[in-house]
Amino acid sequence: MPRDEKFGVLLVTGAQTHQENYARALAADPRGRLIALADEPNVAPRRRELNERLARELNVPHIARLDDALGRDDVHVVSVCAEPDRRGPIIVACARAKKHLYLDKSLAPRLADADAIVAAVRESRVHSHMFSFITQPWARRAKGVVDSGGLGDLVALHADIHFAKGRAGTAKLGSPRREQFPPDPLTFQRTEAKREMDNTGVYGVSLVRWLAGRDVRSVFCETANYFFAEHQQAGAEDFGLLVLSLDGGLTATVSSGRIGWTGHPAGGTSRVIVVGTKGTRVFDANRPRVEMYNDQPPWTPPPVNPADPMGFWTSTQQEVHTMPKLAWQPLAAAASDAGYFFDCLAADRDSEMNAAAAAATTEVLLAGYKSAATGDLVSLPLARA
Repeated sequence: MPRDEKFGVLLVTGAQTHQENYARALAADPRGRLIALADEPNVAPRRRELNERLARELNVPHIARLDDALGRDDVHVVSVCAEPDRRGPIIVACARAKKHLYLDKSLAPRLADADAIVAAVRESRVHSHMFSFITQPWARRAKGVVDSGGLGDLVALHADIHFAKGRAGTAKLGSPRREQFPPDPLTFQRTEAKREMDNTGVYGVSLVRWLAGRDVRSVFCETANYFFAEHQQAGAEDFGLLVLSLDGGLTATVSSGRIGWTGHPAGGTSRVIVVGTKGTRVFDANRPRVEMYNDQPPWTPPPVNPADPMGFWTSTQQEVHTMPKLAWQPLAAAASDAGYFFDCLAADRDSEMNAAAAAATTEVLLAGYKSAATGDLVSLPLARA
């Protein structure tokens, strides 16, 4: 594609997915142009309705058959936000069509799907990127300190990723969670709940692997239900804790979960603690910040939207008039993850969070579910069927 042309973007799957945010971020970059929204032809009527809804909002055509959309010469990039259980074959088809890939997190809930994606991307020689925190200023600062050796040799890493959404306090406490392995792919995203060790833990695991530049060799994990009845009823955990051993004897821990609207004064905790032989540093998405307190009424949670009780999607929260939390105002603006990927495409280089890195993160998360189910330390790589 000539350098002076825009990258044509095809969207796969529409409203009530992260496509609501990704599509607008990709369109906001002057190098991107939305072409159409498409999906598999046999999607459920509700999914087709949501796809058509977002296509109308974005003023792009809706194409019922994904293969027809992939055949277009003006499509250079595909943003894939299909439900987790459908992602593997869709991403493989897009790669084989020679389209670059902007991928929702986490990559896929099955190891076989993750392996197939990596193979298809490699064979087709396309660029790929999974949405993550590595593009954000606080994470880049952490990477700079680690790579500079300013803290000496790495000793340990700890990541806290907690999302403050949903009405907490409804879970029935008193009995430990009983995990199942392999996890049912359908439990990774339902209307009322997601598997949060995957959904939020993917940020922490991918961040740790990227900062350390090393592979994970063993995993110990606990999953739990502390906050939401919806998660218990869906067979999904709302909290997970991972203990990782990486090459070179490095230890890392990842705490992740959904903690409720009132569990944090902002959107939640996103931070990493880096421990070296010469010191320790904390890198936090909410620092530096300005804290503002005045005589305005305190922030209160929005009414529950039955279509999205946990507050996953932008559109469903707009429907119940969710107000922003204003008490904490970070001084550093968030970076555009979409802009980072366009930078990669313009330079004809791969992302630091490409399909291979995303698949390695998936393998760690699946090892976590196996550990939580068995109570044992799980070694990597996992056995292939």
